[in-house]
Formats: sequence, C-alpha cells, structure tokens
Amino acid sequence: MAVTVRPSPTTAPRKVEGPNPVRLFRATGRRITPQVEWVEIQVKSVLNRVQGMPFKWSINPYRGCAHACVYCLDGETPILMAGGSTKPLGDLRPGDGVYGTMRDGHYRHYVKTSVQAHWIVRKPAYRIVLEDGTEVIASGDHRFLTNRGWKFVTGAEQGRNRRPHLTTGIRLIGVGAFASAIAKGADYRRGYLSGIIRGDALLASYRYTRAGRRHGDQHRFRLALVDEEALRRAQDYLLGFAVPTGNFLFQEARTTTKRMQAIRTSARGHVEDIRRIIEWPSAPSRQWCAGFLAGIFDAEGGYNRGILRISNTDRTVIEWITRCLRGLGFGFKLESHSNERTRPVHVVRLPGGRRTHLRFFHRVDPAIARKREIAGQAVKSTAPLRVKAIDPLGARELFDITTGTGDFIANGVVSHNCFARVTHWYLEQDGVNDWSSRIFVKVNAPDILRQELARPTWRREQVHIGTATDPYQPAEGAYRITRQILEVLRDHDTPAALVTKSTMIVRDRDVLRQLAGGPGALVMFSITTVDPAIAREIEPDVPPPQRRLEAMRALAEAGIPTGVLLAPVLPGITDGEEQLAAVVAAAKEYGATALFTNTLHLGEVTKQAFFEYLEHKRPELVPEYERLYRGKYAPRATQQRIQQVVAALKGRMGFAGPPRRAAPPRPPLTRAEFTRPTQLRLL
Repeated sequence: MAVTVRPSPTTAPRKVEGPNPVRLFRATGRRITPQVEWVEIQVKSVLNRVQGMPFKWSINPYRGCAHACVYCLDGETPILMAGGSTKPLGDLRPGDGVYGTMRDGHYRHYVKTSVQAHWIVRKPAYRIVLEDGTEVIASGDHRFLTNRGWKFVTGAEQGRNRRPHLTTGIRLIGVGAFASAIAKGADYRRGYLSGIIRGDALLASYRYTRAGRRHGDQHRFRLALVDEEALRRAQDYLLGFAVPTGNFLFQEARTTTKRMQAIRTSARGHVEDIRRIIEWPSAPSRQWCAGFLAGIFDAEGGYNRGILRISNTDRTVIEWITRCLRGLGFGFKLESHSNERTRPVHVVRLPGGRRTHLRFFHRVDPAIARKREIAGQAVKSTAPLRVKAIDPLGARELFDITTGTGDFIANGVVSHNCFARVTHWYLEQDGVNDWSSRIFVKVNAPDILRQELARPTWRREQVHIGTATDPYQPAEGAYRITRQILEVLRDHDTPAALVTKSTMIVRDRDVLRQLAGGPGALVMFSITTVDPAIAREIEPDVPPPQRRLEAMRALAEAGIPTGVLLAPVLPGITDGEEQLAAVVAAAKEYGATALFTNTLHLGEVTKQAFFEYLEHKRPELVPEYERLYRGKYAPRATQQRIQQVVAALKGRMGFAGPPRRAAPPRPPLTRAEFTRPTQLRLL
C-alpha cells in the first residue's frame, strides 16, 4: 500500500509498558485508521543470522503488518456504535464508527474505530450461551476475549484444528447482552417532548400591553440547545403532532460559551397544543416512560467519569424520573444539594456501572451522542459471563467486519476480527490484536547496523531485507527506515537483496542504483498471479500485479537488477500451466532478469488462516488441501511438478541463469505475507 503517513511532531509520545522503552504514535492516512499505532522501539542488534536457508543474513526494519483477517457472526448481532447506540451487524457498512478496544497499561480500554470492510458468507454456526442469558451466534472460527485470552468458538486438542477454544466455565470479557430499545410510538414521542421541554425550554403565556395593539396576550415556546441531535428530534416530534416550529441562532460561540441553535413558535394554538402534548399522563406507559427519560436526560442529564446522573430543581420532575426508572427496572440513588442563594438541586444517580448505564442508553435511547461516550473507560465488568453452552446450529448466512483495532463489541462481549501473529508474543504484546494494529518500528536500526558493519569481522556478505515482513509497508512512508538501511549497506560496500509487494520501493531507486553499480543489488517483486480477480482474492491489501510489474520496469530501466518471486504457488488455484506461463511472460516483458518459485508452505500459524480462506472462497478444495498438507509441505511430487513446469517456461521465454549476485528464493510463506481477504463479496 502506497500511502504517506507521518507521526505528528506535536503529539507527545505515550510509553508502552514492556521489556524495552518505546514511544507510541497514532498513524493517520488514507488507508490507515487512527487506531493503527506505530510503536518506536530501540533494538540492540539488526543483523539476523539465518539458519537453514541458502543465505546467511537478514534485516527486518519492522515487526508487525497492517493486514487483518476475517471471521463471522450472525447478522442480527447488535454491535456497539461509536455514538453509543447499537446496530445489527448485517446493517453495518464500511466507514461506520464503532467501538473497539486497545490495551493501555494493565487494562484494555474502549476506543472508537471504523469499519474498513463488511461481508457475508455461509458456513456452520454455533450458539454461545452465557450464564447471564447472553447469546451470540458465530462461526466456529470466530474468537472472543476471555479471562484466559482470545479463544476460538470451537477447536481440538490435537491435529489440524488444534487451537485455544471455548469450553464451559470460561468467562467472556464485556458487559453482557445489550438491551433492546423500546419502540418509539406516539407515547414515546410525547414522553420525550415532555422531558426535554420541561427540562430545558421556555413555554409561557402572558399579557404585555403595547400601544396600537388590541390585546397584549403573548405566547412563547423556545427550545435552545448546544446539541443539535436533540433539537432535531424535538422539532421532528412536534411536527408529527402538527406543531411546526422555526429555527434561529440563539447564541454565537464565544470564549466561555458554545454556539446554540433554537426552535420556536409564537402561535397561540401551537403553544396550547404543546401544553397538551406534555401533560403528565394519568397512567404512563413503558413507551412514555422511556421517552420521558430520554428527553430529560438530553436536557438535564450527564455522563462523566462513569457516573450517570440527571439533575433538576423541580421536585415533581424528579418524582416522575424516579417513577419511570422503577417502571423500567432501574435502581437509583437520590441526592439533594442546596445553598442560601439557589433553589435546592435534586440529583438522580444510576448505580451499577457501565453494564447498567449501557442498558439505560439502549433502552431509552437519548439523542445526544456525546452524553453516551465510553471511550477511554477500562474494559472490565463483574457481569456473570461464563460459558454455559455451545450448541451447533448448522449452516447459515453469517456476517463480519474488519475494524481499525482488529476487534469490536458484539452483544456486549469483545469480539475479534484478526488472527494471531506469533512474533508479537515475544515482545510481551498481544499477538492476536496488536499484529495489525500495533507496528513496531526499529527507529535506531540504521545506527545499529552501521556499528555492526564496521566490525573487522564483517565479510560484506549479501544481506536480505524484509524476510519476515514487507520492508515497504505503510510506516516506511514516514520513517524511511528501509531507505536508511540501504544507505548504510551502500556506505559499507555490502550487497543487498529485497523482496516486496509494494510499489513504494520506486521512491528509493537512486540509492538502489548506487548499490547496483557498486557492491550489488537485486529487487525481487513477489507476484503470485497476474490474474487481477485471483490477486484481489488472495492479496487484497497490496497493489495489484500490474502496478507491481510497472514498478519493476521503472527499476529495471534505472539499471537495477530485478526479478520475480513466483510464490507461493497455490495448488489448484495458481498452479495451472497457463497461469504460470502468464507470470513468467510478464516478468520477462517488464524487465526481470531472474525468476524463482516456491510452492505453498503452511506452518502452524499460516495453515489455519489458509484453510479459513479456502472454506470461505473455495470450499471444494478443502479435501484436496487436507490430503496435500498433512504436514507443513506439499508432497515432493507436487513441488517437483511445479518446479519443472516453471523451469521449462523460463527456458522457453529466454531466462538465462540467475545473475552473479542473484537472491535465492525467499523463505516459505509466512503469516505476514498471506492473510485471508479483508473483504468478501457475494457473486
């Protein structure tokens, strides 16, 4: 992905706990959400000695990768939106704001993030039932945060499906099932208007005699608010009762005051209609109570530091607040404050923590989003959320999303949409969530490398850059660590080899040209296929093959040796002779002087992700892959067939042997290089 992102120079770095001192910045940019973090770390060594490979030395400027994986939930699952309300998972769309979580110190905290992708798939589903009655329907591959870490819904103790999974008694993390909103019928609308008008409006009739007028009767209704969500709702509800109102600016923003908009009417009939609408009911319905609580909360309520309260000086209003809370099953505490100069202020406070507060917000549905803010609050709760049962339901349509934090809140529990990345565990980070949302930047890597290459024992052997993660992922656009490493290698007469899927490398053709004219350089572009549809399916987060080929041509024309790594070849997907021939022909046409190939290798981490992809997009191939990949490698006969086909194609298309300093094939496919697609579409 070619984006330009930079840490803000005015943003104070935040320390991240761990064995090494680090600084953390939030990334911004066209393709990166504010929840992707770049963590600056200091390292003690950069050169890695490689075992079991045909080259000795490698460097990885970054740890982590800005990819994400996908899992599935039932479409009716309520998701906690950034505005504090809920929406069914099936109704979400890319760009919607939702809540996710992020670790800060000892706890995870709620943070706002955005939906990056949304899709649907059909697969076996399971109902997870918790002890408090919470239910969530998910695929067996979905994961939830528990008191014992992230767990899949289903798994096994051994074999291909061996993985940490839910069992009865494990406790999920969250607040438990979200409450459904009470219907907004006529009673709800009357209640809402009663609450917000009694709490914050001017409603008056009086006599004011002036010369030239037959009478001095005056009628006034005015509602002025800072928050326009509540103002629009009140205006719409009044119009539904045939009471039109006009809009006007009540107050300009000043140093100590905020801008306020207002609605009003001076018609006698309309003012009298409003009085009738907000009359106290003789027998309030649940709808009226919910509306009244929403309206009075918008007018007089607040939610700060985890404390939810509603204040008013009118004892009658307070009595109606407490009556409605009892009617909807909420407990409360009543307090009063007064002094000699003001009327007593009565305060109704809702105890019970975030679990109760979210139930209040979702049940009565106040309009003002800022008053439902939970961002920054710790993700902890005493809710009884131990797993009681996991019941299979058979195949059904399931939905999922990709978010900037790699997780979201599904029916009150923390739900994952990102796969584990083992290497983060070594840094005492969450390898599940942080791999894609927390990228470690080795900011002192160029300086350390300069010291290492200055040692008398250094023999100027070829160094491979980016053997674990792409050296040109988005963070490189801001930090330029890879470029600085290339400059150090040039200055110390050390040849370099790089493998990338990014077109950002063209930016560094000047230093690559200097290396090529001196100690030597080879740039390998990883191209699995030139079929754009298949490329979108297996590599959704990298530039399409055509753009990579064009980048390779730009480097070749600058005199830099280039090549293609035709890997990984996927049996049954990209291993057809016509498909392989198309890649070899394109490599030759766009200036490659070398071409290598590898058949798909599935390590313990990679295997689960790849089989997830097959089950989503190519279920007919699952039995064949289970036969081929009983271990990490495809059978020798399969590998030899692919190597022979590619060798014949290279000979036919004029590929001579590799150049003098050609890079050997890249290591087998790693988790960072292959992830399931971030977006699936129904055909």
